[in-house]
Amino acid sequence: MAYMGTRTFDIATMPRGGPNASCLDRRLETQRPEYLDRDDVDDRKRAVVRSLDRFGRLFGHHEMFARIALEEIADVADPKILELGSGHGGLSRALLEQHPTAQVTVTDVEPASVAAIAAGDLGSHPRATVREMDATTIDAPDGYYDLAVFVMSFHHLPPPLASRVFAEGTRAARKLLIIDLPRPPSPLHILQLASMLPLTVVLPFAHDGFISSLRAYSPSALRALAAHADPAIHVELRGGGLFNLPVRPRPQIVVASRR
Repeated sequence: MAYMGTRTFDIATMPRGGPNASCLDRRLETQRPEYLDRDDVDDRKRAVVRSLDRFGRLFGHHEMFARIALEEIADVADPKILELGSGHGGLSRALLEQHPTAQVTVTDVEPASVAAIAAGDLGSHPRATVREMDATTIDAPDGYYDLAVFVMSFHHLPPPLASRVFAEGTRAARKLLIIDLPRPPSPLHILQLASMLPLTVVLPFAHDGFISSLRAYSPSALRALAAHADPAIHVELRGGGLFNLPVRPRPQIVVASRR
């Protein structure tokens, strides 16, 4: 099945700010990889994963994201949920704790992350399945899951692969929920980056956070990615905000489904 719709722009070169991004916004992005995207900095990569999980547990991010996810399938008695790009398993753990009958498939593209999750409590949980899986090529039949969830990882993907997530997520699940960093207006974005910059040289978590901000997609970019995947994909956008703090994030929320 062909997912790619006909567009008048090249999706591979689309700015993170969307097809009509301003000149300033186009400068506020980077091709530099985060530690999480590299294979030559294992210690720093593990440090970032630990920090993400620690932050999520300390400030209740995992529980908050789980509540957002479960609201999307409140009408399903025994939901099947697919978490894409799990990293540390914190969200899947919260989903299982908050819903007594949910079946959760915990996945990540990184073999080391999958092995670490499988070796922990999720690996022996009766309602959890831990698998290595690429979010752009979901190994599941059409409509197998009630919800596919991709949290705080979507910005890692370049536009062609990000568009594939829309195609695959809405194929394999009734709904695709993406929760990710918002892209603020350019003047505020510059202030946000300036405040983060001094910490990037000493904290791996701050280093990746700085790059993540530069790689975040705007609402118009998200709509373009979905339309490029398939014009039949309906997108609902909400959340985000002008000021976001690591302690109290106001993430961008995307709910995509097939008409």
